[in-house]
Amino acid sequence: MATLLIVHHTPSPNCQALFEAVVAGATTEDIEGVRVVRRAALSATASDVLAADGYLLGTPANLGYMSGALKHFFDQVYYPCLDTTKGRPFGYWVHGGNDVTGAVRGIETITTGLGWRRTADAVTVTGEPGKADTEACWELGATVAAGLMD
Repeated sequence: MATLLIVHHTPSPNCQALFEAVVAGATTEDIEGVRVVRRAALSATASDVLAADGYLLGTPANLGYMSGALKHFFDQVYYPCLDTTKGRPFGYWVHGGNDVTGAVRGIETITTGLGWRRTADAVTVTGEPGKADTEACWELGATVAAGLMD
């Protein structure tokens, strides 16, 4: 059975709503043979990354960058996972008050360095998430999970 690891930092109701939509998409009944593991960014480990076949990452945009929690996750897993996880699929979502550019750039730079392969469009949301935003997050979760089905 394939494993999808969702690493997230959800400090606000807006981030929580997007996270829940991603999880709902990844765990929809149409997805078979994929185990979904959820980890808060500050508790996710290199072992979690090595044990997974694909990844979903979620963060708020804080002061023009990804959250410190997601950056800490990347700092902890980068070198232990660098060679082993090349080519693995991933997707991500970012929520910001008014700008997510720096957070997106940071995630793209680090995942490119890891050699991960983005298999779904990133979801970026500014302000309060609307129905289209939560639907895009549901689609993100379902798309990355479906890509792991045998």
